Amino acid sequence: MQEQRKILQKILAKVIKNHRMEDRKSISLLSAEIGMTKSILADLEKGIKDPRLSTLWRIAQGLNLSLSVIIQELEQTLGEDFSLID
Repeated sequence: MQEQRKILQKILAKVIKNHRMEDRKSISLLSAEIGMTKSILADLEKGIKDPRLSTLWRIAQGLNLSLSVIIQELEQTLGEDFSLID
């Protein structure tokens, strides 16, 4: 399960970073807009941290996305066979 969690974090990191780059926002700008430290946002984009739902929601809002867009991209990338349950 730990391995699957790391995979999820890495894919989520890519999704967040890709959307931030598409919006042409720096980590500094996005973190200031959503009231988060740059280091936490950077760790999320590296797949080091596992964000809470409320944190993910704030990031989505800062990127002008609905949370469901991020979730859908995760599901598409991970595939239907992905599971966090052994």
